[in-house]
Amino acid sequence: MFELRIAELTDLPALDVLIPTAARSLSAGFYSERQIESAIRHIFGPDTQLIHDRTFYVATVDSALIGCGGWSRRHTLFGGDQAKSSSDPLLDPGTDPARIRAFFVDSRWARRGVGRAILEACSTAARGAGFSSLELVATLPGEPLYRAGGFHAQERFELQLPEGVLLPVVRMTKALGAD
Repeated sequence: MFELRIAELTDLPALDVLIPTAARSLSAGFYSERQIESAIRHIFGPDTQLIHDRTFYVATVDSALIGCGGWSRRHTLFGGDQAKSSSDPLLDPGTDPARIRAFFVDSRWARRGVGRAILEACSTAARGAGFSSLELVATLPGEPLYRAGGFHAQERFELQLPEGVLLPVVRMTKALGAD
């Protein structure tokens, strides 16, 4: 049905199309148009550090990108390159949770196992790197995917975006089992 692989820098042009398209279509009904457009401008986007770290995945069908997402061994909890302003130090797998980052799925492929497959690949890789737990900040449309994947809400809050836009999100965590 679809293939999953590690993202490459050559995927950036396709990611720059997929991410805002997916955000606009799947966020409708959860966020206002103003919230969606502000999040696309200031938060949503690829984090090239994850691509360099080889912890970012893309799902493809006939070489077309239909989904993306990754995990990180770095401090940043959310946001693409446009949201970063400083270095991104490594986490300690013995004490810190790995981060789940930047999940976006083409709406034509939503609820068909793409996000779940990427989440499973991320969980397996993070466990293999010595992490015993995961943490993420979910958008409201993404929360059901993460709940189904065993994550639990820890805190609901609003991100303060420029232009006075508030974006409700959920910080979620999950313990990684040995199996």
